Amino acid sequence: MLINSIPKPNFLLSKIVDLKDWAYASIVFNHLTKPNIYAFNVMLPCGNVGGLVHGKIGHCLVFKTVLDGDEYVNHSLIPMYARCGEMGFARKVFDEMGDRGLVSWNSMISGCAQNGASNEAIVLFNEMREAGPNPDKVTMIEVLSACSTVGALDLGKWIETHASERGLQHDVHVASALIDMYAKCGSLDDAIRVFESMPHKNEVSWNAMISALAFHGQAQEALSLFWRMSKVNDTVHPNDITFIGVLSACVHAGLVDEGRQLFESMSLSFGLVPKVEHYSCMVYLCARAGLLYEAWDLIKKMPGKPDEIVLGSLLGACQRCRNADVGERVIQLFLEQKL
Repeated sequence: MLINSIPKPNFLLSKIVDLKDWAYASIVFNHLTKPNIYAFNVMLPCGNVGGLVHGKIGHCLVFKTVLDGDEYVNHSLIPMYARCGEMGFARKVFDEMGDRGLVSWNSMISGCAQNGASNEAIVLFNEMREAGPNPDKVTMIEVLSACSTVGALDLGKWIETHASERGLQHDVHVASALIDMYAKCGSLDDAIRVFESMPHKNEVSWNAMISALAFHGQAQEALSLFWRMSKVNDTVHPNDITFIGVLSACVHAGLVDEGRQLFESMSLSFGLVPKVEHYSCMVYLCARAGLLYEAWDLIKKMPGKPDEIVLGSLLGACQRCRNADVGERVIQLFLEQKL
């Protein structure tokens, strides 16, 4: 291929990647006679977007073949495979590594947690503790995420103790992960304790606590915390995620008036543009209350297409309320979207 006769093939490769032509970049890389670590760095964005050549995984295998044994390459391949959902390949690289440092353990645990393999993430964490590397903040956050998924409350408590011993119990990211873990493991009191003990709170921690209260059906408490957040200081403001949490609380409790007020306040008071997720919450709220025409009006105003769950919810409400008019409109929209 002519690429090998060019004085600076890596420069050309970088320009192709800049143009986001992932497939062509991968083909060029495959034809390099002697790809080096710079070429590997250039190709990393292809993995970030899943643009892997020839059936998704081709150029990663090339990286492994031509640069096998390079520590940096091995550390980079694990998260690349994880982002593509190829945890089998990530585990193969991990198992073949001679020296597994903290970065490699964290990458593997994170990949498992983010790809729905929470139990495997916890098993890896226990292996890591036996192998020697001391868990850091990144480890704790990822393992807490896994704990929240499988209900591993005891391990979550151990991590809080370990975080306290390391002076990380008040780190906003660790504390927010603890709040989420405790709430999803059924220990709301512990979630509140962690939240109230935080000397500094950001949007992530406020959102975690509001969502925790909503998750446990504590709608009024979630609303109170929302208004408390909106008045706390000039550096913390409700955002899109905050409103998803507090609107979800209204849905669970059937608080129609409060939900309307919050939905309208997004643009009027907080300068936020409601997204599909916020409209969906309002559709659920109105449908449950039997306000079917209002729910249909919200669907028509959505900035994107409603999914089958939202439409199914409204259709179910139409059946309960025996409203054939709105029901037929929903069915027609189903057919138009080929859901």
